[in-house]
Amino acid sequence: MYFQPTTLDQAVQDAQTEGLRILAGGTDFFPMNGDRLPEGPILDVTRIKGMTGITRTPEGWRIGGATCWSDILKAELPLAFDGLKAAAREVGSIQIQNAGTIAGNLCNASPAADSVPPLLTLGAKVELTSASGRRLLHLEDFILGVRKTTLQAGEILTAVHIADAGQARSAFSKLGSRKYLVISIAMVAVLIEIQDGAIARARVAVGACSPVAQRLPELEAELQGCRQVAGLVTPDHLSVLSPIDDVRGSAEYRLEVVAPMIEEAIERCLEST
Repeated sequence: MYFQPTTLDQAVQDAQTEGLRILAGGTDFFPMNGDRLPEGPILDVTRIKGMTGITRTPEGWRIGGATCWSDILKAELPLAFDGLKAAAREVGSIQIQNAGTIAGNLCNASPAADSVPPLLTLGAKVELTSASGRRLLHLEDFILGVRKTTLQAGEILTAVHIADAGQARSAFSKLGSRKYLVISIAMVAVLIEIQDGAIARARVAVGACSPVAQRLPELEAELQGCRQVAGLVTPDHLSVLSPIDDVRGSAEYRLEVVAPMIEEAIERCLEST
């Protein structure tokens, strides 16, 4: 069975089908099947009214779960979203950006998902909808581990909500073995609020260096009041990370490169004021 509803009411009814798998763009869905055809019922959420597009809300912004990365790149958004837009440019090729969706990237729950660090710095929440109603979860409470989320049977990630970040600036940086079409060795996102030339508030997140992207709260606290960050990031600040050795890089190398990546991203925000 292949469901392709156009209304959310119909979608949540279809989502109760036993063994259902949700398709939202397919850029991860189909490669994970390899040469095999997908098995079991599939729910395609890309034509549901309200599941695409970016809208202003009284609290901030709402990004429909089936919004593709190309649309995020084209949207007129505050400077705080520059980091998310930079991550969107790194999501595969242009063809993948045209098809891949923000909900698919989050529900796939890869440690190297490009969207997660910038969304963590934006304080994003996910909207989960089922026949029982809706619930909002902080992103850090949604992704539990490698390919693990709190998404329950019958639920659909219908939107991402982001509170207004005022005049904050943001940046994203990704390190890979080549410039394009690569899975991250490490990536960082920062969001900085600046007052009188100094950092008034900071959020820093690191991806591909733990099973789940992590914010660095001790570093964030220490950054307040700083005007320069060269040499500021220490191994103690990175202690919450747990990188692995794999074909892309060793754990030691990942920790070595993350500190200068963070400092460089923060400096870009400071220089942009």
